[in-house]
Parts: sequence; structure tokens; C-alpha cells
Amino acid sequence: MTILEIIQQRHQAGKKSIAVLIDPDKIDDLSRLRHLIHLANENCIDFFFVGGSLITTLNLADVIRTIKDNVSIPVVLFPGSSLQIDPGADAILFLSLISGRNPDLLIGQHVQAAPILKNNRIEVLPTGYLLINSGRISSVAYISNTTPIPDDKYSLAACTALAGEMLGLRLIYLDAGSGAEREISSKMIASVRKTINVPLLVGGGINTPQKAFAALEAGADMIVIGNALEKDPDLLTEISEQVWEWNQRVEK
Repeated sequence: MTILEIIQQRHQAGKKSIAVLIDPDKIDDLSRLRHLIHLANENCIDFFFVGGSLITTLNLADVIRTIKDNVSIPVVLFPGSSLQIDPGADAILFLSLISGRNPDLLIGQHVQAAPILKNNRIEVLPTGYLLINSGRISSVAYISNTTPIPDDKYSLAACTALAGEMLGLRLIYLDAGSGAEREISSKMIASVRKTINVPLLVGGGINTPQKAFAALEAGADMIVIGNALEKDPDLLTEISEQVWEWNQRVEK
């Protein structure tokens, strides 16, 4: 079964997933990375996302290799550009930044990446990527030269996501950005969830179990946790317990 099929199957069953986002630029100690990997494995997370808005180091391949050497959890690239492709990954979020109007991130980078991906065995996950305002300019908003959707424009976000689904994108990702000042509101998540049928991923600003549960309850199929784990790795245990309990209820 492909990674996309797994995500779709879980969505159809009403089950929730967790992805841990690792920014290679913030990995300066592989022993700390191994600790996070083992913590994630103990808590049965579903995916590792690897990437960032801007990667200035050369350790992308090392990070992916370290994960693959220690656990069997799928590694999915979360690229900021076509330069962030590594054949060691299992899949790639082929992100089209549909909330912005920068043609390079709507299709330009994809044209450069397509032949590289075709010649590798990386599974391609066509994903509509929407930036939602989180109270301050995030790295991804600055690098992408796009304006996030205002956090009170629920219909605009929902219609943008719907357009992405109609264009054939298989996943929708709502992101407040790395180190977001605040998480995406439940009302925003619910508005998008009611409008689309494809799996919905939500990330940015999820730094407490309460915020994680609120996102899941509002309709997120998968929550993505990154920066918060740098300050409190044990947060993953609390969130994973909530996801496990949710999925147990669904199975009954």
C-alpha cells in the first residue's frame, strides 16, 4: 500500500495521524535526533516530515539516513524548493502554494523537480498548501513572497482548498508556519473540512495537547508537530495518547 493510500484509508475510517516535522537546519547533534526518533517510535507516530523553508546546511541526507537506520516509520520530504530532494526519502509532499500568487511555488519549482522525481522511487503526494496568518510574518511567508490567508477569512480558505481539490490535488495542508505565534483556529479547520473530501493536514503552533485535540476535533486528519518538540519532547507522548484514544473509539 502506498503512503497516499494509507492516508486516504485512515481518513475514510475517521482515524487520526501524527507527523513529526524535522528541520535539518536545526539538527546540530545527531544524538539528539536519535533521541527524538526513538521517542517518536515509542509513541507510534505515523510519519516523519523532513524539510524547511530555507535549508542552509548540507545534512538533509544525513537526517533522512539516521531516521531510516533507526526506525521503519515513513520519511516524507516537506520541501521548501526543488533543491530539497533526496532519494533516501519514501515520499515527497509535492506542495503547490495555492494560497499565494507566486507562480514559482504554484508550478515553477515543480517543473524543475518533476524529472528528478520521475527518475527516483520517491512517491509523489500532490498537496495543496495554504498558509494561514498566525499573527506574525513566518519564515515560509517571507521566503515564498506570499501573503497568508487572514485567519478570519474562513470562506476564502475553504474555497481555495476546494479549488485545489478540483484541480486534482490529493491532500490539503493548512499551515500557520514554523514557530507560529498562534495555531490555526478550530473554526478555520472546520470550514475547510466541511468543504473538501480529501485528507486534511494541519500544522503550525500546535504546542499543547489541548491545541492538538482541538485541531483533530475540528476535522484535521493529521497534525504536524515541529518546533514545539524542541522545547518539550515529552509533549509528543501526551499528544500521541490523545490520538490513540481517538482511534480506539473509532474502531469500536
